[in-house]
Amino acid sequence: MATTTTTAADASPNFQNPNFQSHHHSPAPAPAPAAAAHDGLEFWQFMVSGSIAGCVEHTAMFPIDTLKTRMQAIGSCPSSQLVGVSQAFRSVLKLEGLIGLYRGIGAMVLGAGPAHAVYFSVYEWCKERFSNGNPNNSAAHAVSGVFATVASDAVITPMDMVKQRLQLRSSPYKGVGDCVRRVLRDEGFGAFYASYRTTVLMNAPFTAVHFATYEAAKRGLMEVSPESVADERLVVHATAGAAAGALAAAVTTPLDVAKTQLQCQGVCGCDRFSNSSIKEVIQSIVKKDGYAGLIRGWKPRMLFHAPAAAICWSTYEASKAFFQDTSGSSSHGS
Repeated sequence: MATTTTTAADASPNFQNPNFQSHHHSPAPAPAPAAAAHDGLEFWQFMVSGSIAGCVEHTAMFPIDTLKTRMQAIGSCPSSQLVGVSQAFRSVLKLEGLIGLYRGIGAMVLGAGPAHAVYFSVYEWCKERFSNGNPNNSAAHAVSGVFATVASDAVITPMDMVKQRLQLRSSPYKGVGDCVRRVLRDEGFGAFYASYRTTVLMNAPFTAVHFATYEAAKRGLMEVSPESVADERLVVHATAGAAAGALAAAVTTPLDVAKTQLQCQGVCGCDRFSNSSIKEVIQSIVKKDGYAGLIRGWKPRMLFHAPAAAICWSTYEASKAFFQDTSGSSSHGS
């Protein structure tokens, strides 16, 4: 996750008004009820929408994530001998069948649902409080994204580590439960968070790049056909999200490579590091594979994050719209 994107949720208020004007015309608007959040939704509804979006996104894109993991483990893991995306895909299908592309999906589901629920709810909560009623407050959105990233990464990192170990070719683990038990027994609880610092440092610039790109793409798309923005908002979310996800993924690939090698250390012959130092991991990669090793897997990473961002934000906005429509129907019926 990529975790992964941060700012598309702020687009809903803009889409609801084609003139892009704030809905708060009064200089002193009446305060909203304490139980309700902005967009007319409550905290739990953001959590449910985010959880659904995360599960849909990662399930749809899991095969690409498997290819990325294996390609990034090359050099550190001798058993991974995949070079290109197409070669990796053919090799997995030939040697392991379709099921090989989905090893570890159980760990992903266990981690992605709660992590995305935390991510979106924290993001929406922070955005509402930091934006001071301005839906276009870029600084507030960026800061909210950082808070959301730190919180969601704390939730997903352990299961992301389990997922990546299961994704390796010839993984010694039988499943999620077996992996968790053996890691606890052999490496201790700290092994689950060996890559947490790297993950947060990776997702901070990912968030910044994604935010800037998403907002620029969204504005450009709305300017092309402002009269149809309300009708095509999901298309705008998907297109802008895809562009932002791809660029942010490409820029942060080196840190993602370091994260993968930290999470897979000691498995299938992969290198083991004396500590969780990002510097040590990067130096090891450069020494063995040159600087090209730091961008290994950038193609499948972009292939993952572009459609993943489109799927995630489209699903998230659709879920929010469902709750908004349901709340509206309930209020009219009462």
